[in-house]
Amino acid sequence: MNIHEYQAKALLKGYGAPVAQGVAILKVEEAEAAAKSLPGPLYVVKSQIHAGGRGKGKFKELGPDAKGGVRLAKSIEEVVSHAKEMLGNTLVTAQTGEAGKQVNRLYIEDGADIARELYCSLLVDRSVGRVAFVVSTEGGMDIEAVAHDTPEKIHTIAIDPEAGVTAADVAAISKALQLDGAAAEDAKSLFPALYKAFGEKDMALLEVNPLIVMKDGHLRVLDAKMSFDGNAIFRHDDVKSLRDETEEDAKEIEASKWDLAYVALDGNIGCMVNGAGLAMATMDIIKLYGKEPANFCDVGGGAGKDKVAAAFKIITADPKVEGILVNIFGGIMKCDVIAEGVVAAVQEVGLKVPLVVRLEGTNVELGKKILNESGLAITAADDLDDAAKKIVAAINA
Repeated sequence: MNIHEYQAKALLKGYGAPVAQGVAILKVEEAEAAAKSLPGPLYVVKSQIHAGGRGKGKFKELGPDAKGGVRLAKSIEEVVSHAKEMLGNTLVTAQTGEAGKQVNRLYIEDGADIARELYCSLLVDRSVGRVAFVVSTEGGMDIEAVAHDTPEKIHTIAIDPEAGVTAADVAAISKALQLDGAAAEDAKSLFPALYKAFGEKDMALLEVNPLIVMKDGHLRVLDAKMSFDGNAIFRHDDVKSLRDETEEDAKEIEASKWDLAYVALDGNIGCMVNGAGLAMATMDIIKLYGKEPANFCDVGGGAGKDKVAAAFKIITADPKVEGILVNIFGGIMKCDVIAEGVVAAVQEVGLKVPLVVRLEGTNVELGKKILNESGLAITAADDLDDAAKKIVAAINA
């Protein structure tokens, strides 16, 4: 689960992190009052969408010469002007894809005198089994290029979970970021606070980009991105309440209600599989034969008939889907349960595109019998390769 920048900053402020004053707004009419509540005279108007690269993004409706999704304003009037252009329009960034995301809220923040822009993130480093700080002196919008072109400028400092962030860890992070003076003093409280927030809130990612050194020498969190472990959200009602469903794909929201692992993609073949590895292999072989998967959908090992039917209905609701491939290896999941779920879903919503089903494993013969006797236009496949060939051929026919 992701949250907006202004929500992430409010959470970090609760842990003592230095953030600027800011106000989130939903309507243009709120912009003037929001700006007047800030010290000024410099303001920053920020689009709030769940995607990076906002500053370099472009609004579809405003043309290629328009400013991006993060704008400076030197007056309250300019704040209002930016709000009028940004709210309700579609921002396209490197992370949104061509469709972009509609900007439904803005964050109006007090400006900062920036001396240096740094990069700081926390994530689980699975190579060592610890939470690690990933830092660089090259913060800002081009951090991906830095990681690609000059990886030696990216430093990783793993944290011992028993000791937490020690003075030695702070010193190592500060050295990597070339901090001194007031910034080095701020680091002694900031980095332990970030680590504490990451652990206590069960985050998957905490990214501060940029972390700035201001002209007065102090540190400030200028932008913040957070992603939370979906399996732990039940422990954090305060985090759950921050969810913005307008930023999520409607199919993914419906899938989450059924505890389905579903991710919408841009292809035209819908996939329903049990097991993440098998799902990845299924998507790979679809690409091998020249088509693209429309989704990742793992129904899990213990799904019942209703869950399978729900997954099938979510897949068929995608207008891009021109064919569906069901690939099930029955272990805990029984093939007859899958077959019953597919038949029930098809009978309810109809079948407007080709459907190929490959079943193998527990109760496979019973599953095939259910499909064969359903009277529905379902094509059976012997193995995964056969299934991929058949669904691609059916779409191309």
